[in-house]
Amino acid sequence: MIDASTVLAELARQGVREVTGVPCSYLTPLINRVASDRAVAYLRATQEGEALAIASGAWLAGVTTAVIAQNSGLGNMVNPLTSLNYPCRIPVPLIITWRGEPGRPDEPQHELPGRIMPGLLDLMLVGQTLLPAGRPLLRAALVQGWAAMHDSQLPHAFILRDGILAPEQIDEPEPRGPRIPDISRHDGGGALPSRISALECLLGVLPDTAAVVSTTGKTSRELFTLADRPQHFYLVGAMGSAAAVGLGIARYTGRPVTVIDGDGSALMRLGTLATIGAQPACNLVHVLLDNQVHDSTGGQRTLARQVDLTAVAAACGYAQVHACRDLPGLAGAIKAAEAKPGPAFIHLLIRPGSLPRLGRPDLAPHIVARRFREFVTGDMPAGRRTMSQAGPPPGVSP
Repeated sequence: MIDASTVLAELARQGVREVTGVPCSYLTPLINRVASDRAVAYLRATQEGEALAIASGAWLAGVTTAVIAQNSGLGNMVNPLTSLNYPCRIPVPLIITWRGEPGRPDEPQHELPGRIMPGLLDLMLVGQTLLPAGRPLLRAALVQGWAAMHDSQLPHAFILRDGILAPEQIDEPEPRGPRIPDISRHDGGGALPSRISALECLLGVLPDTAAVVSTTGKTSRELFTLADRPQHFYLVGAMGSAAAVGLGIARYTGRPVTVIDGDGSALMRLGTLATIGAQPACNLVHVLLDNQVHDSTGGQRTLARQVDLTAVAAACGYAQVHACRDLPGLAGAIKAAEAKPGPAFIHLLIRPGSLPRLGRPDLAPHIVARRFREFVTGDMPAGRRTMSQAGPPPGVSP
């Protein structure tokens, strides 16, 4: 057996600055250690795919975050692994437990996930390394896996079997209760704007130091059509992951970070709002353009009409929540978000529809990702206004 503190130390030797994920009993010692250790960053996620998107955002900000998960959680990771990390070539270390390993008795729900895990990882082009129990062997396994991840520029799974980790007691700090902010309403008298006009408004008021993450579908396509800039990261896949990617970026940069989301995307991974609300992401602004339909697939209705998304964001603990109905209201909400610490949530009702014969980003996703990473990790021009002066977490350089 090996102590969890040893595993964390060896991960730190490989450059890991943070761990995020969802618990598994095999991971209990590691989670107990990282959750109790004030010197190690630990971000609690609501779902494994969300954790992977957060870690991918951290990579875009120049930081390595490890994802911890049970192997059954690979089902929740399939979408971002194949439509975010693969096309964008974002390498993320995964520590995956092997519940239901063939030949080792386990509960019935783990039988099939355990049997198919190696083949599933192979199908997704995710490399895999078994973690041994001894420290010298552990270091060698991590070095070997990291080299493979560097070569492939894709996630790599480090497989944790039962009984590898020594027991560890938990001394987790008590979390704060939710902050429930008042909802600021910017109720103008204008007609509902189109998405393209809302994007034009955003480009006009956001600081030129801002990093912008746009959700998949016509939002990214219209943003690219309006202005292709190094600070734009277009999600071409991984629907529902934009906010999690934005959070991963915001935690490790002093730049303002703006996520442009849609109602269908936000509803797909609504738990991410709780994850964001629990974090001191002072520089994050989450803009939700709500047309109440899946515009990219023909205009089928979402469930947004029956959900008060501003109330959800407030209940999840966003520091600021703004509700808008026209472009002046949107501009006013952005300025208000600049004036106070976030995370801020801005909801704008828009009308359905998009530009006719709309094009698509013509840059390969991995080029967009590396261009964006270079922008985020680069120096900010002196004297430019930003949405947050709080900077990155302690000990992390922007």
